[in-house]
Amino acid sequence: MVTILSLWLAIVLSAVVVWMASLVVWAVLPYHQSDYKGLPDEEAARKALTPLAPGQYNIPHLASRDELKKPEVAKMFEEGPAGFLTITSRGIPSAGRGMALSFVYNLVISFFVAYLASITLAADVSYLGVFRVAGTGSQTPCGLAGPGAPLGNTWATRSSTASSQPASSAGCGPDEDRAAVGVFIVATDIRR
Repeated sequence: MVTILSLWLAIVLSAVVVWMASLVVWAVLPYHQSDYKGLPDEEAARKALTPLAPGQYNIPHLASRDELKKPEVAKMFEEGPAGFLTITSRGIPSAGRGMALSFVYNLVISFFVAYLASITLAADVSYLGVFRVAGTGSQTPCGLAGPGAPLGNTWATRSSTASSQPASSAGCGPDEDRAAVGVFIVATDIRR
């Protein structure tokens, strides 16, 4: 059995490598430039949204599921628009805070993948066996990542546009290739 403490270097190294790969994908490559679209009249939208406090909103908003039975609510959904809106605090967003949260998120994922591998795999297991367990474990955050996931889009917010985007851009969040990088490092370290 491999102890979690013996994997500390793999945990930190995989978080660093995934963070660096994410930085390249987000800051250098034009890969995510088409994720968001501008509004037709941004100034009018900004004025209409100014009174809103930071938070998450939906339109149409339902106080309870029972409202779905009302014809006027069904009409609102049919006529549109329907959607979700996140209002952030005023001021220029802090890149440093987002980058730090992204690293912490990657570190937590790396820890849990290493933990999963350490309790389920023997020290002499094949590389493919390690990769299979660690790869599956590293994809769990994609399903669990909600709107608060650092710098990312959840699968739910991207699913409506997935059919119009290349398959590689319809992934689970900011680092669709997180498993390939982090799992390789954990798998290599377990086999030592």
